[in-house]
Amino acid sequence: MTVPDPDQALRAYLYADPAAHSLSPHMHAAAFAHAGLNGTYEARRVLPADLPQAVQALRSAGTLGANLSLPHKETVLPLLDDLSSAARLIGAVNTIVHRGGQLSGDNTDAPGLLAALRDAGLDDAGRGSVVILGAGGAARAAAFVALSDLARPTWVVNRTLGRAQALAADFSGLGNVQAAPAIDVPWEAAQVVINASSAGLNDPDQTPLDATFLARLPAGALIYDMVYKPAETRLIREAHARGLRAHNGLGMLAHQARLAFQAWTGTDVPVQVFLDALRAAGAPR
Repeated sequence: MTVPDPDQALRAYLYADPAAHSLSPHMHAAAFAHAGLNGTYEARRVLPADLPQAVQALRSAGTLGANLSLPHKETVLPLLDDLSSAARLIGAVNTIVHRGGQLSGDNTDAPGLLAALRDAGLDDAGRGSVVILGAGGAARAAAFVALSDLARPTWVVNRTLGRAQALAADFSGLGNVQAAPAIDVPWEAAQVVINASSAGLNDPDQTPLDATFLARLPAGALIYDMVYKPAETRLIREAHARGLRAHNGLGMLAHQARLAFQAWTGTDVPVQVFLDALRAAGAPR
């Protein structure tokens, strides 16, 4: 990988709708400074209809690439020149890397989530199942981690059962994965519950999971909510009230950003730089 010239002006972006709430610019500004690179990172609101034009603009000189968030992680695939093996398997891209006019799609959400789960105390030797709440791009990354990295039986729960069934079908070649309504999930056997939906993001009193199902989880279960703002969603509050371990998505946000920055620049900036930048920007712990 070619290391960027420290004097060259470099650019990277976040494409999302909405985008103004993002804390990613703070993280990447800190990473550029730590690496001694002259770079900027801008969060841009890109409407779905404008995505093709926005992606094409990434081919310009000095542009490293972009991160993608809702609603672009899956729809971007046909706009790219190639995909990493992980992005192809997951069927979602959160990081576009520009090299020599070519755009490659990667997925740093999956390894970012795995690193965050381990930071949160995940026992890799555990045998319990994983329950994923949601069926979008983030849920696809979670399914990849649960089946490929953790090799655990996995349940997918979504308010639209058909979408959960489609996700489970896509990942059936990686292991034991089933879609089901929450009432049919064997919660007593679940060791990890991952909220990969947007529930709680705009309404802290919204929850993707009724408390009656939380009450059936074993004492050592881990709840990981990808939502990081607010820091304590209703899901996390209710999990803590039942004595369960529960963490928000701040760690995943930092880890996936570190991996994206490394893909763009070839520089491995410590994850603590990203976490410190988030907290300096007012991110809740």
